[in-house]
Amino acid sequence: MLRRMLRVERLRADHAPALLDFERENRAWFTRSIPDRGDAYFTEFDDRHRTLLAEQEAGLRHFHVVLDGDGELVGRVNLVCVEQGAAELGYRVAERAAGRGVASAAVAEVCRLAARAYGLAELRAVTTLDNPASRAVLERNGFETVGTLTLTGRPGLRYRRLLTPP
Repeated sequence: MLRRMLRVERLRADHAPALLDFERENRAWFTRSIPDRGDAYFTEFDDRHRTLLAEQEAGLRHFHVVLDGDGELVGRVNLVCVEQGAAELGYRVAERAAGRGVASAAVAEVCRLAARAYGLAELRAVTTLDNPASRAVLERNGFETVGTLTLTGRPGLRYRRLLTPP
């Protein structure tokens, strides 16, 4: 099974080419359930990547890539808006890896990292009601629904997970 061979790595400068390929290859797939990043994301990717790494170094965000057993990038899991012991979780998985437990396993690992390596006590996430796969990933990983919202014009849910200290 794919999820047993996964590696979650903290984002590094040398991940940039694979990450850009991942985003390009899956752009249409991602826009089925989340807003498109826009053309500027791709044309300004290198500068953006350097900026994100600087924010990560400053502890403002924590970015991760998900690699399969062959070392191919199949997903990413990010912690953003890090402040006061909490962060917002976001994730995306390549179309070719969808439905195979990749997102659930990667989110589980980042939840462990959030508590142990980053000292966070709480994670938040949002998803739309019409994205049952994302809702299932969150619920499998102990996130509880705490409210509703409208996300890009679509009804959605707010989630929260309290983390156990190491």
